[in-house]
Amino acid sequence: MNDELAADRTPGWNTVTLVWSHLGNTETVIGVCLVVAGLLLWRTRDWRLAAVPAIAIALQAVIFATVSSLVGRDRPSVAKLDVSPPTTSYPSGHTGASTALYVAFALVALQVHRTWLRRLTVIACLLVPLLVAFARLYRGMHHVSDVGAAMVIGLGCALLAHGWYRHRTRSTTSGTRAAGRVRGQYS
Repeated sequence: MNDELAADRTPGWNTVTLVWSHLGNTETVIGVCLVVAGLLLWRTRDWRLAAVPAIAIALQAVIFATVSSLVGRDRPSVAKLDVSPPTTSYPSGHTGASTALYVAFALVALQVHRTWLRRLTVIACLLVPLLVAFARLYRGMHHVSDVGAAMVIGLGCALLAHGWYRHRTRSTTSGTRAAGRVRGQYS
């Protein structure tokens, strides 16, 4: 697949995939995480909910660094459109980080009351990791198995982080539910 994508590159797609690839950069992931976590904290006053994305990307970073150092896979043998980071090809850090972050956002967005806003947010959040994964393949930085494994890792991290939140919320809001207000829900 890497050879086919490299053979079909165009200046327009090179630019588009550069932007998509940057959505998975460490700086972008951390910056977006901090902004959204701050907004969640301000809007819900629920620090646990605001911590979900940060927990997801922190878990993903630990797993990524461990697996990457153990596997040590070379990058695809095609012309690369990006400078290679000092890590190995397997798994894709960009894809794993964006998957962990944006799936965590999608899980948090499931609590939005307005149906149209909830659906739009979830779809947009689930689309971002797919764009990042495609960009990393197109730009010659990863094999298909690199981005596939990274998506599984990122998904697992988002689910674990959100599961922690749901578990903690259930144990602390049983009295609140009887009163008719569930912590963490917002419009």
